[in-house]
Amino acid sequence: MTTHLSWSDSPSFVTTLSEAVRTFQTRSGLRPDQASMVKALLEAEQTAKHQRLTYPLAALMGDWQLCFTAPKKPHLKAGVPIGRGFYAPQFAPAQISFFPADAAQADPTIARITNQVSLGSLVFRLTGPARYIGKKNLLAFDFTQMQLSIFGRSLFQRPFRSGKTGDISFAEAPIAKLPFFAFFLVTDEFIAARGRGGGLALWVRKI
Repeated sequence: MTTHLSWSDSPSFVTTLSEAVRTFQTRSGLRPDQASMVKALLEAEQTAKHQRLTYPLAALMGDWQLCFTAPKKPHLKAGVPIGRGFYAPQFAPAQISFFPADAAQADPTIARITNQVSLGSLVFRLTGPARYIGKKNLLAFDFTQMQLSIFGRSLFQRPFRSGKTGDISFAEAPIAKLPFFAFFLVTDEFIAARGRGGGLALWVRKI
């Protein structure tokens, strides 16, 4: 089982995604159109399945800004991409972050996840535990805390229940009851996944 993507096998989707990342980060140049992006992500997902790629949890650690998303279950039909997507607005950046769990946590598959949206100095953030199933590149999570802050100062912070696990603890909850990301592309510069709802997303490393 391979643990890296054979880039040379699929130069078309690699070029498209790399160009999208470059133009998104530099905010300059002509970015790939939405249809090309959906096709590139679907081809990357298909390649990952064929090559049986796996990625370590450590490769996900860090801050990642949402670049592109195709939320309505895109798929390939006879090689043609079905589904639409759009670039995330940069004036209100959405970001996910993965970081190690508490030092006392002995399970190496457990981490923490943060999902936040910013509008100027105003930041809304959700945080909670995450569990990684390496053989499937699947990261399940549950948000348990929410926070609103401005200029780095907390306005309020309180427990948050996503409604996915009910009264069951996160450690005991089956994957079927949790939201998750199934990652099919993980590099130093960008990551891509399909969510439990069927949507695709591409994030770029925050610099």
